[in-house]
Formats: sequence, structure tokens, C-alpha cells
Amino acid sequence: MSVKEEAYESLKLGNQLCFPLYACSKEIIRKYKPFLDALDLTYTQYIVMMVMWEKKRVNVKTLGENLFLDSGTLTPVLKKLESKGYIKRDRSEKDERNLVVTLTDDGEALKDKAVNIPQKVGSCVCLSMEEYKTLYDLLYKIIGKVKETD
Repeated sequence: MSVKEEAYESLKLGNQLCFPLYACSKEIIRKYKPFLDALDLTYTQYIVMMVMWEKKRVNVKTLGENLFLDSGTLTPVLKKLESKGYIKRDRSEKDERNLVVTLTDDGEALKDKAVNIPQKVGSCVCLSMEEYKTLYDLLYKIIGKVKETD
């Protein structure tokens, strides 16, 4: 095989790490859809709500960092969640440049409706706890290494 042919091997879909990660993510998110549809949430709205259920109050910059989302993606999601009454967005009293997101009582109540979603979706994955932890650790290792090169 020539050097050029060898180089072209890297362009084959079956030789890419990104493709199975993408396909796996897409398929898992598809499994979430019926559960999230019942709550009138998109997947992105759902992951925002998971952070809000944990933190209750967070500035938008920190929220974006937690979710690996930029403000252009996050802003419309936050506006939609606010229109549904699940969060409230306010300027920080300490620094008007910072936007702070606060979980509302309705947002907190939504948590009870969502509590079984991770287990329902997880049952579709069919990994042992050891495999789950290994995969989880490897994915976050990849994220960390990729972010280091930014």
C-alpha cells in the first residue's frame, strides 16, 4: 500500500472514533425523546434542567461551561424554559454583565416527573455497572484531552 493509500485509510468511516461517538449519542438521545416529549422538553432543555435541579441558581457562563454549550445555543433554550415557567433569568445584583438563572417552583416540580428517565433510558444501553463506569470515565477523559488542545 502506498503512502497516499495509507493516508486515505484514515478517511474511511470505519476508522473514525468520531463516528461511533456521534451515532451512539444520536441513538441514545433518540431513546430520550418519548420521555422528554411527555414533559414537553427537548434534550438540550432537559440537560439544562438537570444542572438547574442540582444547582438551583447559576450564572449563564457557568451553565454553558457545565454543558459545553456556547451562549448562542444556550440563550434560546433558556428563553424557552423561562417561557414555560421553569427558570427565571435576572441580571446579577453584583455585576449587571452577568445573567443569573434561577430554578422556579414549577421547575423544581418538574424534577418529580423526570426522576425515572435516566433509569428508563439506561435500561436500553445494557452495560454492566463496571462497563458503564469505564465508558463514562473514558468519555470524560476524551473531553478533557480535547479541551486541553483548544
